[in-house]
Amino acid sequence: MTMTRFTEATWPAGRWPNFSFSELACRETGECLLDETLMDCLQRVRVQVGPLTVTSGYRSPQHSVEVAKLRPGSHAMGKAVDIACAGRKAYEVLATAIEEGFTGFGVDQKGEKRFLHLDIITDEDDFPAARPMIWSY
Repeated sequence: MTMTRFTEATWPAGRWPNFSFSELACRETGECLLDETLMDCLQRVRVQVGPLTVTSGYRSPQHSVEVAKLRPGSHAMGKAVDIACAGRKAYEVLATAIEEGFTGFGVDQKGEKRFLHLDIITDEDDFPAARPMIWSY
């Protein structure tokens, strides 16, 4: 599936009732281009595990984090989110995300800002890291 450009007015709140445009839009540019499959998978995880806090959704290729990379990553492809969670909740999110079709899992469970990166990159995407894959930060 290709990325869809969303605005506050076109955000499908009925389809993804537990997430808002503002939490998924790029924090630096305000743009929001997402793969709808990502959001469908994320909504299914939310239904099963309860509230989720998205700390990073779409990141424009002009976002400072993406500009610092050799090439834009999965967030800039509209295929990734970072979820704030720790301990048992992180375990539940990870286990459910695997079942719901996510393929990339970044785990940062140290310090105060603990999170999980979840993405839906596949072999069909022009991406330098194979999937499925799990890594730690």
